Order: sequence, then C-alpha cells, then structure tokens
Amino acid sequence: MFGVGAVLAAIPAALGAPVWVQAIVFGLGSGLSLAVLRPALRQHREARSDVISAGVEAIEGSVGLVLETVNAQRGMIKIGGEIWSARALDETQVIEEGEQVQVMKVDGATALVWRN
Repeated sequence: MFGVGAVLAAIPAALGAPVWVQAIVFGLGSGLSLAVLRPALRQHREARSDVISAGVEAIEGSVGLVLETVNAQRGMIKIGGEIWSARALDETQVIEEGEQVQVMKVDGATALVWRN
C-alpha cells in the first residue's frame, strides 16, 4: 500500500515540488490505496481459505487402502501416499487387506474408518 503512495509521490518529486507536497501526495496515495485494496485482498484471502483444507480436515472423508487388517483395536491404511494407523469405527467390523475404507474421523494419529 505504501508502494503506491511512494510511486505517486515520486511524480511531484521529479517535477521539483517541495517536500511537503510530496508528503501529502504520499499520504493521500497510501491512504487511498489502503482503503481500496485492503478489503479486496482480505475478501480474496478468505475465499481461498474455504477451498484449501489441511491437516485433519483433509484426511476426514478421504478414501484409503487397507495395508494391514483393520479391526476395533488396530490396523494400517494408506491415504494419499501416507501410511496411517487405523481402527474400525464399528467395533464389529473386520476389514481385510486390499479393501477400501473411508476415513470417518481422526483420533490423534489414528484414523477411524468404515468399509467403503
């Protein structure tokens, strides 16, 4: 924002205007650009934050491949190239190697999964 004010203040400086004129142009240019650009940049940033999910939010709902039998106590799955420890969300389910599962919830470093 100050860059816009500096560029605008360079114009009267190049024309030989006094420093006080340059300072006024700098202040007005910076303030105006701040008032106009900041809301637009904030809106753009907030809109993008809704699209990008990371961490647990990125894992929940994704589909994984069972690497080691998953039951109520333990198991291993692969999600997007990462290996996760897993447990079956339904304690009666036993999910065998090679089956696909959906991650329903993440509890610490363990994915709670459901047969897909």
